[in-house]
Amino acid sequence: MRGRYVNLARTRTLDPERDYLAIYQTMLRYEFPWDMKLGLNLAFNRSFSIPTIAAVHTATGELTERTQKRLDDTGLLMYEMVLNGFDHRRGRDALRRINQIHRPYDIGNDDYRYVLGCLVVIPTRWLQRYGWRQPCCHERQATHLFYRELGRRMSITDIPDSYEDFETWFDAHDAVHLQPNDDAAAIERATRILMLSRIPTPLAPLGNALVSAIYDAPLRRAMRVETPAWPVRAGLHLALKTRSRLQRWFGAPRTTPLFADGINTKTYPNGYDISQLGPQQAHVPVRPEA
Repeated sequence: MRGRYVNLARTRTLDPERDYLAIYQTMLRYEFPWDMKLGLNLAFNRSFSIPTIAAVHTATGELTERTQKRLDDTGLLMYEMVLNGFDHRRGRDALRRINQIHRPYDIGNDDYRYVLGCLVVIPTRWLQRYGWRQPCCHERQATHLFYRELGRRMSITDIPDSYEDFETWFDAHDAVHLQPNDDAAAIERATRILMLSRIPTPLAPLGNALVSAIYDAPLRRAMRVETPAWPVRAGLHLALKTRSRLQRWFGAPRTTPLFADGINTKTYPNGYDISQLGPQQAHVPVRPEA
């Protein structure tokens, strides 16, 4: 337990309004690396499942036909901004590329705002449930401020003013718009193949049930995924809770930050050019009318 809370103590000396990037970097790179990566994956997974957003992705085929590349590109662009900030050259290049990718699409402000909400709320709730400790108020505020700034630089408007307000807006929007749809089901089938490849070999027979158990009930309904048997859900919950307690009691602060040796992906084993991430096709279909 000695020194287990040293990063939290340091975070509490910072001002989230000024130091939100440093706080968020500490969360991802030192305090909760595995949980944050999984939480961000679940956040994007949920954002892909709103019918209007899912329709865009199935129309392009990026997630259903080039799944590994699409997910790697998304992760690389996001992590470049987190690791470097919005004013560093690489962070600016990543943000510029994100705006270039989205510019041809007819995407409404509420859809953009929902994706931001997923990135703010979903990983935070995962930490609240399965992190080795609860995220503190500084960390919740820093998370909100990081994505508020990202949204501002993407020209997204009406972003809620606090984490709590964003959480309230997100839940209300989610309840209305996260509805069962075939596009979300198609995307889930494609991305599930990659998730199954990460299941440890001894658990492979339970792979599909474990992946489904990670999703909450509204997300399973939207993606037309069957609810796994309660022993699988209970077993996963118990395993994750046990992991969090072992980390809290016996863990130590990470000394080497996540991505210290760069961001490695299957798609780009020899490195990547930020300007070349994302779809390269000349024609991009417009989102179908809802």
